[in-house]
Amino acid sequence: MATVRLENVRKSFGKTVAVDNVNLDVRDKEFMVLLGPSGCGKTTVLRCVSGLEKLDGGSIYIDDERVDQLAPKDRNIAMVFQDYALYPHMTAYKNIEYPLKNRRVHKEERKNKVQEAAELLQIKEILDKKPSQMSGGQRQRVALARAIVRTPRVFLMDEPLSNLDAQLRMYARTELKRLQRELGTSTIFVTHDQVEAMSMADRITVMNHGAVQQVGDPNETYTAPSNLFVAGFVGSPTMNFIPCTLVEEEDSAYLRIGETRYTISHQMYEAVKDYVGKEMMLGIRPEDLILSDGDKSNLTGEVYVVEPLGLYTIINIASGDIRLKAVASDPDIKVGQSVRVHFDETRMHLFDRKTEKVIV
Repeated sequence: MATVRLENVRKSFGKTVAVDNVNLDVRDKEFMVLLGPSGCGKTTVLRCVSGLEKLDGGSIYIDDERVDQLAPKDRNIAMVFQDYALYPHMTAYKNIEYPLKNRRVHKEERKNKVQEAAELLQIKEILDKKPSQMSGGQRQRVALARAIVRTPRVFLMDEPLSNLDAQLRMYARTELKRLQRELGTSTIFVTHDQVEAMSMADRITVMNHGAVQQVGDPNETYTAPSNLFVAGFVGSPTMNFIPCTLVEEEDSAYLRIGETRYTISHQMYEAVKDYVGKEMMLGIRPEDLILSDGDKSNLTGEVYVVEPLGLYTIINIASGDIRLKAVASDPDIKVGQSVRVHFDETRMHLFDRKTEKVIV
């Protein structure tokens, strides 16, 4: 269908830099998710691609055609908004038909396209209803149908699932992914929900402060974060961060973690030897912490909160000033219980505390 390329795209609102030299390639038929906290610039990027915002610098291409000078209507892009933006006085049928009528598509062709989209989204029975008579999920599907009938080169979706309840949102994620696969339309999808991003994306673009932090598939973004921000934003529960310092001795090297020594392998030492005496941040996912018995432990702490979630339990541990979350399958761990915590070196991440970039 289409590729999308952003080159050094910049956008400011007064003194606030919303998009800061963003470079991005969206592949043909790809489901690209822009992920980040509120105010990170992801929606502004979407609006720049759509033509709703004029660039301060850079360029945007669709299939190698430069489009940033074109009016929104000439870009052949369909956008689905968070509030669905349906016309309240129109039925679902007329809402879906509207962009085709605007283009003066023949009446019979309009009817066929509306019926095809309604069947694809399973909303044929509500075509005569107005938005006020529909549920949130139905309004969302009508908005998607209205976008589909245009057969656009690119779908742009700005948090279209955020107004749905949790159960319907989970269903909608699956259906939207299926729909995009069937249509084969390149899609840029904005969300602040990392679970939504991980479950739907072919690739994720993590943004913060208007800049791209990392682009990668969900597994890569989760297992190999490029910096502290990505490591902390992607994953639930969030990654544990522990200040540490690399200490070198004659025959060994270790990380000083509070009052504890963590002896590292020669392979790990070779990767971090330039950081001897420097401050680092150790990152480890809650599911990679091992609650150990006996002497095989790096820290001893006390459980101060237990969060049972059915399939697993989140254990909150305090060890001096260090606070950790661990995922455990043992539901019998109690508040106040003393536990030993072990780090597996192969599951550790080390970051430079000044630059916040990953070292290992």
